[in-house]
Amino acid sequence: MIDLHTHTLLSDGVLVPSEFIRRAYVAGYRALAITDHVDPSNIENVVPAIVKTIEALNEYLQIKVLPGAEITHVPPGLIGKMVERARKLGAKIVVVHGETLSEPVAPGTNRAGIEAGADILSHPGLISVENALMAKKRGVALEITSRKGHSISNGHVAKVAKETGAALVINTDSHAPEDLITVERAKLVLLAAGIAEESIKQVFENSERLIEETRRN
Repeated sequence: MIDLHTHTLLSDGVLVPSEFIRRAYVAGYRALAITDHVDPSNIENVVPAIVKTIEALNEYLQIKVLPGAEITHVPPGLIGKMVERARKLGAKIVVVHGETLSEPVAPGTNRAGIEAGADILSHPGLISVENALMAKKRGVALEITSRKGHSISNGHVAKVAKETGAALVINTDSHAPEDLITVERAKLVLLAAGIAEESIKQVFENSERLIEETRRN
């Protein structure tokens, strides 16, 4: 399993990064990104803390771990600056918290996240065809999620991605160890979203591609 959207107690998760990484490894993960929630109040502390922790652990790790950030509930007009700042602070995977149906995310957030060039637009709710086309053009992946609540729009996201050719990834948005999933479970989530079995491999390859791009940058 590759999971590019997870949280630790550096934001609202329940485990320190070391334990979370260990539990992910035992659960069969090959790679993950720690993408704790950030806004202007904490980005200067959280992203460097993730980077520092991974650097300290790196030679001992048995899985690939990337430092990241999830820009969360930030006004759309500020998202571009936040994405840029997260990258300058060392985030390799930048996620923008999309317009999930389960939270009062500001309208225009999906568009702003795509225009900002985030790597992933998480749980983008009822994303429009227009925005999905822009995501394809700008190389922003749309997320299929296993997380309760956010997952209710998975079918719509999958449908729009098929219509537009936008790339999909599957993540857990894990906040606790019980949120981690196996590859088999990920396949079931994708099938339930209406993604054809022959297309599932491409979804996993999209995550691989994002990891490869961090190595080149």
